[in-house]
Amino acid sequence: MSTTDAPTKRGRPGYDQQSVLQIAVEVFNRHGYDATSMGILAENLGISKSAIYHHVPSKGDLLKLALEEALGGLEAILEQPQAQTGTAEARLEFVLRRTISVLVERLPFVTLLLRLRGNTDIERDAMERRRTFDHKVAALISAARDEGSLRADIDPRTVTRLLFGTINSIVEWYKPGGSLSPEKLADDVITMAFKGLSAPR
Repeated sequence: MSTTDAPTKRGRPGYDQQSVLQIAVEVFNRHGYDATSMGILAENLGISKSAIYHHVPSKGDLLKLALEEALGGLEAILEQPQAQTGTAEARLEFVLRRTISVLVERLPFVTLLLRLRGNTDIERDAMERRRTFDHKVAALISAARDEGSLRADIDPRTVTRLLFGTINSIVEWYKPGGSLSPEKLADDVITMAFKGLSAPR
């Protein structure tokens, strides 16, 4: 391979910012962000602490990049035409399906987002963005209820909490690459949310 054909790398040999970020997120999820020092990150990366600074200025910058992976993916869902036009039920189903897809595609990043404690400005800003997303989905649930697509005898706040609880719990037990595909996972959650657990009659 000629030198012109060689892939370009930024920073230290063997790593670019994205690969450093991937490993950092795994370490943050394993130890907790607060408990993870730059020394622990360097040990897991197999490089010196100073080498990490060739990729990012600080541990906080790694956290910010990681949370943007999760939040950017979720927020983009609401900008899609399918989330903005049609019946409230159709929009809600689209948003829930895509939320599950983003969660599976970016599992470590969403896991980190859901485990935030709000101890730093970066975490608090991310949590506020997540609440804004949740509120927009909750508004869709209320709209679907008002149009008669969802049953009216259950408090919409209860529906919202149960739906979010179900979807958020996926990060704790779902194993990518297993027998349950992301598509089947989304189908199962949507079926349970809209039709319940009663057998078809």
